[in-house]
Amino acid sequence: MAISRKTFTALAAGLALAYTAFAPAQAQTPSTPTLEKIKASGKAVLGVRETSPPMAYALGANEKYVGYHVELCERVLKEVAPDAKLEYMAVTAQNTLPLVQNGTLDIGCGPTTNNTARQQQVAFAVTTYVSEVRMAVRKDSDLKSISQLAGRTIAASTGTTAVQLLRKQERALGGGAIKTVLGKDHHESFLLLETGRADAFVLDDNLLAGMIANSKDPSAYRIVGEPLGAEPIALLFRKDDPTFKAAVDGVLTKLMQSGEMEKIYTKWFVNPIPPKNMSLNLPLGTTLRQLFATPNDKPLETYQQ
Repeated sequence: MAISRKTFTALAAGLALAYTAFAPAQAQTPSTPTLEKIKASGKAVLGVRETSPPMAYALGANEKYVGYHVELCERVLKEVAPDAKLEYMAVTAQNTLPLVQNGTLDIGCGPTTNNTARQQQVAFAVTTYVSEVRMAVRKDSDLKSISQLAGRTIAASTGTTAVQLLRKQERALGGGAIKTVLGKDHHESFLLLETGRADAFVLDDNLLAGMIANSKDPSAYRIVGEPLGAEPIALLFRKDDPTFKAAVDGVLTKLMQSGEMEKIYTKWFVNPIPPKNMSLNLPLGTTLRQLFATPNDKPLETYQQ
């Protein structure tokens, strides 16, 4: 029996809430190695997003999940667990980590930032994208710089690093109040901008471009301002499973060094993507090209030095 996307989302949220409420301070991870767990169950559970194009998003009534990170997860699992059935679970930025920690998810395929705090909870694969956190505004907006945010209402998504970056920016403005309104996911946050309830929406540049491309009127929005920060984005999985990390990193490194990763990147960031067959026009940059040549899993903090 097929489980609907809404049912999966509700299930994931419930599991995360229960885990957060009842887990001890030092979370206990499952003892069975991930590859053994997948082999025993015959399936691998992928944590995906519904509204994070081009990284991971739902497409059409058949509830198919696609995107750059979804494809990378599928490529990895085809190599490390070729006989496993792939099961997709819709998750959010807020519940991804606890669901990875407690073994509900075998691998997280959303746009998750690798930072030192999160490394205490989960493990990250080698970096597969480096985003710049910027802001989307309506085309008639006078907002052009983050220095103008004082007194404005800014949308951000619950559980994203954009929330912390906005608080940091508020302190840098000398206490000038930034009213932050939180959407439960990127779709809801973008709706706050679209309906005029927020002056800007702060998020990773690639995700903003994806949201705009799939909006009712892409010409009605612009991405503006200097970056609030650069962030390494990666697949994630349980922390204490070095065998699985080595397997995942091995597949990703092979894709990078063979040139196949650049082709996958171009497919999602340069070529037209569904559902509207529009291009994000985000060609491969110098930083990510260098990472493809010399892969690493360094956290966010190394990008701020």
